[in-house]
Order: sequence, then C-alpha cells, then structure tokens
Amino acid sequence: MPNPFELRGKRVLVVGLARTGAATALFCAARGAIVTATDARTESEIGEAITPLRAADVRLEFGGHRENTFLEQDLIVPSPGVPADAPLLQAARSKGVTIWSEVELADRFLEGRLIGITGSNGKTTTTSLIEHILRNAGFSTILAGNIGTPLIARVEQTSDESITVVELSSFQLELIETFRPNIGLFLNLTADHLDRHHTLEEYGRAKARIFENQTEADSAVLNADDAATTPLAPSKPHVYWFSRKQRVAQSAFLQENEIIFRHDDEEEVVLKLQDIPLAGAHNVENVLAAVAATRLAGTVPAAIAKGVRSFAGVEHRLEFVAEIGGVRYYNDSKATNVDATLKALAAFPGRILIVLGGKDKGSDYTLLQRSLREKAILALLIGAAAEKIEIQITGSVAIERAGTIERAVEIASHAARPGDVVLLAPACASFDQFQNYEHRGRVFKELVHQLERQAASTTSGRR
Repeated sequence: MPNPFELRGKRVLVVGLARTGAATALFCAARGAIVTATDARTESEIGEAITPLRAADVRLEFGGHRENTFLEQDLIVPSPGVPADAPLLQAARSKGVTIWSEVELADRFLEGRLIGITGSNGKTTTTSLIEHILRNAGFSTILAGNIGTPLIARVEQTSDESITVVELSSFQLELIETFRPNIGLFLNLTADHLDRHHTLEEYGRAKARIFENQTEADSAVLNADDAATTPLAPSKPHVYWFSRKQRVAQSAFLQENEIIFRHDDEEEVVLKLQDIPLAGAHNVENVLAAVAATRLAGTVPAAIAKGVRSFAGVEHRLEFVAEIGGVRYYNDSKATNVDATLKALAAFPGRILIVLGGKDKGSDYTLLQRSLREKAILALLIGAAAEKIEIQITGSVAIERAGTIERAVEIASHAARPGDVVLLAPACASFDQFQNYEHRGRVFKELVHQLERQAASTTSGRR
C-alpha cells in the first residue's frame, strides 16, 4: 500500500532537469504542488525538455542554483547526479527542509508489489530479466528506475495487481526515508562511484539501504559468493542467498550444470546451465538472482526456465554488434567500472582489442593488469581518464591513446584480424564526452555499422 503524501500546496524544488528531474517536476505539478526546478545549465543547453515544464507552470531557474530558493521549500528532490552532501542541500537540511530522492517520492504513490535491484554490476541485466520472466509468465509488470524510465513516471500505470521491477542506484537509495521493496536484491559490491561516496564502506551502506525499511513480510536476496555484501544482510526480512559456487540453505544455486531452487528443504530443478543464452560467468549469477526473485514472486519453475531461454539480453551489456571480416564487435558501454570490465574480458577466450576510458570515478585500474595480460592484445584509450589508465596498466598490454571513440574504432578495425574481438568496456563513466552510457554505446554501434556498410560495399564492388 502507498505511504500517503499530500503534494497539493507544497513548495517543491527539483534540482537538475535531466530525465528524472523533468519527470519529477511534472509529477508534482500535476498534483497541485508549487514547483520550482533549478539547473546549472542554461536554458539553451537544456532545450526542448523545458516546454512541458512551462506548460505545467513550473518555475524555472537556469545557469546556477540560488541558496534562497533551497531554503524556501517544503520538499527538495535532487536528481541522482546531485551529491546528497552538496552544500546547498546541507543548508536546506539544517533549516528542516525535507530532502528525498525521486524513488522515495514515487514510492509514496505506488500500488502493487515492488521488486528492487541494486549492486555494483549486473543491475540492468538482472532487472530486465526479472521483468521479462514475470511478464512472460502472465504477471502485469512495470520496468523502471535507473534502467532508463524514472520510477515516478510509471506511478499511474501501477495497480493492486502490478509488480514494479526497479533498478536502484546508490545515488537513489542514499536519500530514501520509508522506501520499501517487497523483494530487495543486492547483487554484489565492488569499488565504484568513489568520487561520490569516498569509501567502499560508505558506498556499500548506501546500497544496503534497500533493506532498511523491509519487514518480516518481505524478502532480501543476496549473493553468497560476494564477500563484500554478505556482512550487509539485514535482520528483519527473510534472507535468501544465491550462489554459483555452493549449495545454499534457501534460494537458488548451481549444482552439476543445473540451477536449483531450494525452499523449506525442498529442491527443484529450474533450468540447465546450457539454457542460459547470455555469455559469461557473471551472467550465471544474474540468472541465479532472477530465479530467486521470480520464484519468490510466485512464478513456477517451468515459466522461469522459458523466460530465461527467451531473454535476448540488454542493449549496451555485452551486446553483439556485428562481425566484419571475421572480427566480432561487442558493445559493453554499461561497463562503467573496473569490475564490470573484468567480467566483460572474462566472457571471451582471448585476442581482445578493448576500448577503455571516459570520466574517472576514483577507480584503481591496476586491477585490470592480469586480465589484460591474459586476454587482450591492444588497449585503446579514450577520454579524460586515458592518462591515469595508461599509467596504471602499462606493461600489461600494448596501448594506444586514441582520444576519441571514433579514432579507437578506426584503429581497431585496421589492427584486428579474423577471430579477434573488439570490445567497448570502458571501466569509466561517459560524461566527459557523451550524455550517458547509452549515448556512448549508440555512437560505438553506429561506427561499427558504418564499417559494416563499407565492407559490404567493397565486397559488392569486387563482384
């Protein structure tokens, strides 16, 4: 049931006008709030997103943030990209202003059940897979959150019968108050966003808030193989573990190439390992997590197996783009941290030409050395982090400073030979050169498709 919150007449400030901020401002305005939206960008930089906001009578402030605006509010909803400890937010907090993330506000109005997924890696694949399994099993589902569509934009579609499956970032979870998923998943924890959270412990605590408001009626699902998350298991909800390496007391595990679900001492075979269409051991873990969540949500094993087998994967997540002259190109633009890049490298046998770089998040790229030495033949460095990455991986693989993704693809296309893999798995955020990781992935794919068209044209010209 929703946790009622009356927006009518409330003074609400939305900070940041990207997708989440714009959706939040429109949501609040539609419910009678007096809404102000502020963005550090200029009006021309934001563009067409302003039009519906003006139509909804949202007050707009551009080109910076005014302290008085922050102090005059009843509620402030910062976009995920705004640090929770930003000075203006701290000033407002000291004056008693309520500060919530968008998912906290949305949760006050949601109907039906909620499944929330967080973790350093695998969130998007696992979230998409859970929703795919449930939808194909006949449930009414809604897919939202950090995966692309803000949760608040889906509120009106929820009902008593719906299951909302939401991907949650640490940025969204650090500003919750009562947000409570019926089933919460914490997939893994590796160093990421340390430029924002400063320490791994602080980052882990932010993610573990997914369990904070759960009760004995709820379920928490964690990775038994991940030493960083096991200490973060909650005490109130029922705890379920998934494992690729060991039999667990409750939930999903891998045994002799079969995925088993165990509950109340009863075990059932859900599917065979060979039925998983996704590459990489990390995707086995994602499937185990999805099996646990969907079984707990009431899906029968046969429907889960059918859903896994029919899952085509997620755009920008080890996405096959094309094979040109025997060289395969893969887009893993969602690999925005070192651990995700390590998992991408592990998915292939070797002879990889990898594109690395972007905006650094305080990462330690020396952790890539062993995998690069074993799997890669060339690292093509792009973006603002190129110098740091080069220093930290020197000696493990041949390196070329490409600068841009366009130049990286061009160099790779000349250097690769049949049987090689060209892999975009940057280990960095995208914001130095792109709008987001989706934009980066789309640019990469279009460059590869241009190569594909050129190759096809050359071939036909020889006939």
